[in-house]
Amino acid sequence: MGDAAGVGPEIILKSLAHPEIHEICRPVVIGDTKILERAKSYVGSKLQIRSIQQMEEANFQNHLLNCLDLDLVPKDLPIGKVSAEAGHAAFLYLKKAVELAMSKDIDAICTAPLNKEALQKGGHLYPGHTEILADLTETKDFSMMLSAPNLKVIHVTTHVGIIDAINMINPDRVYDVIKLADETLKRSGIKNPKIAVCGINPHAGENGLFGYGEEEEKVIPGVQRAQNAGIDASGPLPADTLFFRAVRGDFDIVVAMYHDQGHGPVKVLGLDAGVNITVGLPIIRTSVDHGTAFDIAGKGIADEKSLTEAIRQAVDLAPKNV
Repeated sequence: MGDAAGVGPEIILKSLAHPEIHEICRPVVIGDTKILERAKSYVGSKLQIRSIQQMEEANFQNHLLNCLDLDLVPKDLPIGKVSAEAGHAAFLYLKKAVELAMSKDIDAICTAPLNKEALQKGGHLYPGHTEILADLTETKDFSMMLSAPNLKVIHVTTHVGIIDAINMINPDRVYDVIKLADETLKRSGIKNPKIAVCGINPHAGENGLFGYGEEEEKVIPGVQRAQNAGIDASGPLPADTLFFRAVRGDFDIVVAMYHDQGHGPVKVLGLDAGVNITVGLPIIRTSVDHGTAFDIAGKGIADEKSLTEAIRQAVDLAPKNV
C-alpha cells in the first residue's frame, strides 16, 4: 500500500476498480483496511473491502478488494503529511510482501509509493524501495529499470549524490548492469537486445576533451567486457542525443550512469506512463514511477494510470503456471 498518508490508497482503489485488472490477476492489497475504507470516501469507490488475515481467505471477485490487514496505523492518520508511523508501516507492508513472494505465496509485488523522509523517520535508513528489496532478498547485483512507452532505462547508480555516483561507477558495475539489462529483456522475449550505454560527461567526454578520462577509466572497459561476452552493447554514447535515438527505436534499452540522467527522459514522456522495475531480484517487483504526492493526497484526483500499468507489467513478468 506504500505510505498510508499519500496517494497510494486512492490509486489502489481506482486501479482495482478496472475489471480488466481482475481478468489478468488476483490482486491482494497488503496494508490497512481502515485506510482503504477512508480513501473510499474521497474516491467514491464502490469496491467492497474484505479484511483478511491469511492469503487463503481471499475471495476474488470484481467488486471485492482483498486487504491483508496488518493494522499498523491509526484511522485518523493525517493525510498528506510526513509521518514516522506511516513510514514504519510502509516498510512492514513491503517486508510482508517480500516474505510472501519468497515463499511463493504470491507471484509478484507491485508497490504504491513510499515517502523517503517518512521511511527514515520511522527508523528505516534506506533511500528507497529498491535498496530495501535488495536487502530483504539478500541480492547484491540489482538495478532500477524504468519503463515507459518506447523507452526503457536501467541505472548504474540511483539514489546517491552526483559526486558519490561518479565515484561509484566502475567497469565491473557497468558490466553487471549491461548484463542485467540483457538478461531481463531476453526473458521478456527480445532475442538479441540492443543496449546503449550513456557516457558520464557531456558528449561522452569527446575523446578526453570533457572531464578527466572517466569514460576511458570507468565505462569503456565494462562495455568491452559485455561485447566480448556476446552482448550487443554500444557506448559510451552522448546522453543528449542517445535518448532520442532510443525512443526512435535504435536501441531496446539505455544504460544511464546516474539517477537524473535516466529519470529525466522517462518522466518527460509522462509521469502517468512510467513504471519502475527492480531487476536482479529473485522475485518480481514493479512500481509506480511517481511519489506520494502529499500535495494532492486525500483529494481523490490522483491518476492511477502508472499503477495500473505497473500491475500489468508485474503480471507480464511473473512466472506462469503452464
